[in-house]
Amino acid sequence: MPLVAFALLAYLLALLAAFGDRFALVVAATIVGVLAALALRRAAIGVIALAAFAGALAANGTKRDDEWCRAAIARLTSFTLVLDDAVRPGAFARGRVACQAVVSLAVATGQAPAGATVVAGGNVVITRQGVLVQRASVRVQHPPGVLARLRTSAGIAIDHAFGTDAPLARALLIADTRDLSPELKDRFAVSGMAHILSISGLHVGIIALAIGLVLQLVGVARRAASIATVIVVALYVAMIGCPAPALRSAVMLGVAMVSRELQRPTSPWAILAIGGAQPLFEPRVVLDLGFQLSVVGVAALIVGGRFVRRLRLRQMPRALRAAAAGVIGTLIATIASAPLVAWTFGRVSLIAPISNLLAGPVIAVLQPMLFLGMLLGPAPTVSRFVGDGAHPLLLALDAIASRSASIPGAALSVSPSPVAALLAGFAAIAVLVACASRDARIPALAALTSVAVLVWLPLVPSETTLVELHMLDVGQGDAIALRTPHGKWIVVDAGRAWRGGDAGRSTVVPYIARRGGTTDLFVLSHPHTDHVGGGESVIRRLHPRRYIDAGFAGGADAYRASLVAAKEEGALWTRATPGERIAIDGVELEVLAPDSAWTASLDDPNLASVVIRVSVGEIHMLLMGDAERPEEDWLLAHAPGELQADVLKVGHHGSTTSTSPAFLARVKPRLALVSVGAGNSYGLPDEPVLRALAAAGAQVLRTDRLGTIVARTDGHRLFVEAGGDSWELSPSSMH
Repeated sequence: MPLVAFALLAYLLALLAAFGDRFALVVAATIVGVLAALALRRAAIGVIALAAFAGALAANGTKRDDEWCRAAIARLTSFTLVLDDAVRPGAFARGRVACQAVVSLAVATGQAPAGATVVAGGNVVITRQGVLVQRASVRVQHPPGVLARLRTSAGIAIDHAFGTDAPLARALLIADTRDLSPELKDRFAVSGMAHILSISGLHVGIIALAIGLVLQLVGVARRAASIATVIVVALYVAMIGCPAPALRSAVMLGVAMVSRELQRPTSPWAILAIGGAQPLFEPRVVLDLGFQLSVVGVAALIVGGRFVRRLRLRQMPRALRAAAAGVIGTLIATIASAPLVAWTFGRVSLIAPISNLLAGPVIAVLQPMLFLGMLLGPAPTVSRFVGDGAHPLLLALDAIASRSASIPGAALSVSPSPVAALLAGFAAIAVLVACASRDARIPALAALTSVAVLVWLPLVPSETTLVELHMLDVGQGDAIALRTPHGKWIVVDAGRAWRGGDAGRSTVVPYIARRGGTTDLFVLSHPHTDHVGGGESVIRRLHPRRYIDAGFAGGADAYRASLVAAKEEGALWTRATPGERIAIDGVELEVLAPDSAWTASLDDPNLASVVIRVSVGEIHMLLMGDAERPEEDWLLAHAPGELQADVLKVGHHGSTTSTSPAFLARVKPRLALVSVGAGNSYGLPDEPVLRALAAAGAQVLRTDRLGTIVARTDGHRLFVEAGGDSWELSPSSMH
């Protein structure tokens, strides 16, 4: 590995450490490195140490700039920003201001397309990553730029060309994963293929190779084809918003082609260093998971190639040799990326080397077809023909993920502490060094030592002094998990079921298991499959002591299975009774509905939803299940004084059948949570409901746009975590 690559690695690691408030540690390491360089007379060690110090200084400077930018915005009554997402009343969208701070908008009035430059105003609060404008008003200043319009046009072309396959095609082409179902994301994660769902060097490299081959096949000279390929790839990467992995790949492609044309062989490590140098100009890039995985993945491929060559597999048949090299390379890449994946997703795929080996040929053929279908958007008939041709390949890719994920033990669920993650990262680096070195004994011993410590390191679940409401992203369904300060869980609904799986097993159980603690209570709002589908899995694996529901005679198989599981697991089943209060670790749950007499007259389970008010000190949370307007009217008549709530879990996924004006006026929520599936066939949530919530002063957050949403409270203040950011809900938004 050349010195430039070592220096860049030190710079990147120091950036990460300083962004994580470990500046003093980097300074100490720099001093040790400089002293070692002087003592050993090795200038290279000093260069690496100084590169690390430069990284720490860059991170500190960036943090200071971000703090200044956030403070400056917080003092303004209005400011200009460029939108990442389209906005309308009730939307929660993001954008950036000139000083690069991330701005989130909880929109109350105004609308604008993605990419537009707007003037925004409202109640500004500082968040962990940027600022949030509550009750934001938005006014368009300039329409979207050329690249933003191209991206929008590309999305429309993909929708027309690929039809029902469009969500997956959008992810593979323009890095738009918003409409992917949680089930698809889960099976790709379990199978170790989650990286395929985001634009990376793999996608860009395949497209570049296909463009070059086509141009040469039609008679374009090699040099001209190379130049044209670089230009097309650069335009493509710019159009999709220059995500860090794609930009790195485009830069590496350009450097490799220039090197080839100049007939100047260049070390792959040097090319990787140039491609991975984005943090030299924008230090925040180092925090992007896609960038981290991309750099680690390419480094692993370089190491894997050298390791395979040292194994001397030439005596093996060609096909077997290629397969062995593929498995070994993928295995090394899986080991190298495992700490990042474990820290981010809470799981490590054990089946990844095999699943990625199978998926490789499919994506190699599929990606150029998807790109062609997008380019042919202006010719709908032809683009649709290409889309039909890509359909079997998209099915095959999903089938590989599904079959791999269904294998018992395909993935290992983990809950790494910072110390465990650090040890795992050290072990992964040691494995890479061992594979790349002629003498692997010392790095191999270091890796084994780290793993041994990891095995014995107790992974203690994190403690909290706050009460937490987790609205889990289970697609088109509901699943809520309440956590008490002592780590006890109350699960309300368990998401939907599908052939071969359910949200309880895929989402709810791993989510709670990763955070530790015991489950005291399972509450079922009503026996529709999108709420009770994962009930059996939750009961059998989390072992709640008690099961409450309305006792409505639901016919869903999943409901009956949950009751059988409760009986066999010894969970006490009781009927929900209005006025019943349950206290667990200072968290009080009050059942507000349904009344048994009311339930007896119904034939729609939605109208018999169990409605619960959760109280923690001065903070109240109202969980509505799928309650519709008739049940809301019943509540207004029988429990009007118990409806005020700071947090409202919006009824029936934001449908106009719920959240009546009279009900909303009584609740007066500060925060409205909508559990809804991405791209659901019902078109939920309905725009009139979002507008009404925004007009009532509620900050509206949706799982289809932000994933799992967490609200935390100490009984006086309310904190929100969503979409990778967190903030305190301003008291000024109260009525």
